[in-house]
Amino acid sequence: MLLLASRLALDRHTNTMRDKITTSATRHEKLLSGRSVWQRSPGVSVPTRSLRRSLKVDVAIVGAGISGAFMAFALSRRSFSVAVFDGREPVTGSTAASTALLQFEIDVPLIKLREKIGHAKAARAWLRSYRATQDLVKLVRSEGIHCGLERRNTLYLAGNHLGSRALKHENKARNRLGLPGQYLTAAILRETFGIDRTGAILSPMSAVADPRRLAAGLLRKSIEQGARLYSPAKVRDVWAAKKGVVLALDPNYIEARHCIFCTGYELLDTIPKKGTKITSSWAISTPPAATYPSWLDDTLVWEASRPYLYLRSATHGRIIVGGEDEDIDLATYRVRSLASKSVRLAQKAERLIPGLKMEPSLRWTGAFGESQDGLPTIDAVPGLPNCYAVLGFGGNGTIYSILASQIVPSFLTGRPDRDADLFRFPI
Repeated sequence: MLLLASRLALDRHTNTMRDKITTSATRHEKLLSGRSVWQRSPGVSVPTRSLRRSLKVDVAIVGAGISGAFMAFALSRRSFSVAVFDGREPVTGSTAASTALLQFEIDVPLIKLREKIGHAKAARAWLRSYRATQDLVKLVRSEGIHCGLERRNTLYLAGNHLGSRALKHENKARNRLGLPGQYLTAAILRETFGIDRTGAILSPMSAVADPRRLAAGLLRKSIEQGARLYSPAKVRDVWAAKKGVVLALDPNYIEARHCIFCTGYELLDTIPKKGTKITSSWAISTPPAATYPSWLDDTLVWEASRPYLYLRSATHGRIIVGGEDEDIDLATYRVRSLASKSVRLAQKAERLIPGLKMEPSLRWTGAFGESQDGLPTIDAVPGLPNCYAVLGFGGNGTIYSILASQIVPSFLTGRPDRDADLFRFPI
């Protein structure tokens, strides 16, 4: 029997095929420079295969980072035949650059998101993010994935984007939805944490993890459930029609009923870019046994500022600090700025947290994606039948990855998730 690729090509040349055919190639960008704290993480090996022949599957997943890992786990668990492809080694792209603050808080505050998409949709988005965060913790624990998962509180500090009055309003809006958290006055904030800001929101129910170990653990579980992982395997072209999808990976072809692009910041040329942008971000880490106040082992910190600073503790007493984001997507600029940005991050963190001593031993920089409303895009790709895209842009990319793994399978089974409308491509 001819491969579907051959049939599609034949029909295209003879003009007998009624379904629309489109073609597109995946991109390859430099997503990480420097050395991140996770690059020597233990327990990140994943069995991979070489693609020696063409094959046929229910679902092809492009990308073996955190989004692809959650997707492969969810679909293989539902008895789909799944193949995952990545032009790199698994979990070595943007996942290795992540600082893995697993927060339910969306980058765009609830009171601001209501202005953008309306009260009802904003409420659903925040509640769904909260549920997805708890689902992630439950999944990791129930599956026994060893990734340094720990529960944390989140301290959201007043800044130049939201001051103390706005934070009070924000906390009340969250509480009305049933989301946990309390507003801290400047006096309480100073007494409890030693931080000199006009106010803050303290929320429970967040977490931290090692992103590479998490992704690798999910991929191994997926393989145990029957998924196949091919790496390195770069997708050269995609042909999509109502009858299915064909991926060209020289010299072989993959036939699939569906294709899901979990390529992070390496976007297909044909994927709509409206409402999103690729920027740059920087991060540093201290050596083990750093000097810092003990409450940082229980609490994540981030600011209501532009650009914002965020920090967390990690295993062996490291402190990770990130931020200084800029609206520039240029790998050479990120590398040139790494030294100066590292100094600024360390200085800002020491000014913010009394008793913190930042003597960075690791510095890294990478591409970062943002959306206008702080929400991910999880949707069918316009013009590419049977193809779906997961654009988990924003500070909660890991949370959006598990959210995508809940929504995309609902598309494939013909029973769309009730919140799927929140994550469509912007019109």
